[in-house]
This record gives sequence, C-alpha cells and structure tokens, in this order.
Amino acid sequence: MRAIVAFLVTAMLPILAVAQPVGEQPRLSGNSPPTVAMKAPPVPATITDDVRRPRNYPEQPPVIPHTIDGYQLTLNTNRCLSCHARQFIQGSGAPMISVTHFMDRDGQVLADVGPRRYFCTACHVTQADAQPLVANTFRDALTPNER
Repeated sequence: MRAIVAFLVTAMLPILAVAQPVGEQPRLSGNSPPTVAMKAPPVPATITDDVRRPRNYPEQPPVIPHTIDGYQLTLNTNRCLSCHARQFIQGSGAPMISVTHFMDRDGQVLADVGPRRYFCTACHVTQADAQPLVANTFRDALTPNER
C-alpha cells in the first residue's frame, strides 16, 4: 500500500510543478486574502418587473421574472403551480409550464407534472440586478461574428 501511495505522489509531482500558481487564478471573492474576515457585500435586488427575458440558447430554462421569496416548494406543495399549472393560467395571466414537464423519463405523457420537473428552482432561477463576477464573452449562436 505504501508503495502505491509513494508511486502516486511521485507521478503527480511533474503535474503539480506545471500547474498555475494560485495567485494567477481569477478570484470570485475579490482581492482580499481568503483568511481575512471581511463584511459580506449586500445581496443584490431581485428583478421583479414580470418581463419575460429572451433565452440565450435552445432549451435554456426561462428565468423567473418575479420574486419567489416565501414560496413553499416541498414534496407536498408547489406554489409555482398555483399560477403556472394548466388550470390556473387564464386567471393568473402566467405562462403555462412547458409540455415537456408532463413527460416521464421515457417520454410518456402524464396527466400532471412529472416528478423530475416538480422542483422548479432546480432549473429556473430569479434574475438579480448584479454585475457579473467575471468577464463574459458569451455570444448567441445567431449573433454574427464581429472582427
């Protein structure tokens, strides 16, 4: 066992020698050393204008254009469905959840939301009024190349 551990450590030394130093990696927490206590920045405000945002790529889950603070999302209760379920969209004015949410993993259509799609916040998130932590050069596939 010791021989295997010694071999693995020896084999990893060249890889560790060419790895970038920690200081050259972009930090998401700012320039302060990670061991220094500092005040947490304020939580950015949630965008609550109820405007549907365009998607950046096919099959991207839409963002939630309203606050969901206090929403109950448990095994027995899903507050999202009180507006977005088929039977409530006319009264609420909310868009109906996608028909893909009514399918099981084998593609069989179900009468109600499938268990894999019940916990909305696993894919859908609220939009915050915040600046990106790192530079983003993402461009939609339909955006022409600019040289």
